[in-house]
Amino acid sequence: MELTTRPLKKSDYDEVVRVIDRWWGGPTSALAHPIFFYELGKLARVVEHDEQIVGFLFGFIAPEGPVGYVHIVGIHPDYRRRGVARLLYTAFEADCHAAGCRLMKAITTLGNEGSVRFHDALGWAKAEVEDYAGPGRQRIVFTKELAAR
Repeated sequence: MELTTRPLKKSDYDEVVRVIDRWWGGPTSALAHPIFFYELGKLARVVEHDEQIVGFLFGFIAPEGPVGYVHIVGIHPDYRRRGVARLLYTAFEADCHAAGCRLMKAITTLGNEGSVRFHDALGWAKAEVEDYAGPGRQRIVFTKELAAR
């Protein structure tokens, strides 16, 4: 199966907004805020198979550090466990490295074991942080150090 990754286009963003709730199994489209195309879309990516979008990653570079931040990733349910997320993360990491980032970061909710296993497999460190998303809203914070160039 040949998968290709490329930067996000407006038509891709429109497709992501159309399918995200189905891919995630519930209302999630608010996380695909237009800022991730119009203002921060330079680093957003999609993966295609046979000209169909089968995955996306919305991320950005936070100025402090700078730090590459993975905001949200979506994989078509029929393409999970086929290397789509790994391809997205690898491409995003290369972009972050080229931009001078020395650290990458992502978060997830407690109980999202799929996300934890995925980040563990890619060598990310993790920590449970109390009140990370506000009072009583603990999150798992993943980090990955990037080698200096």
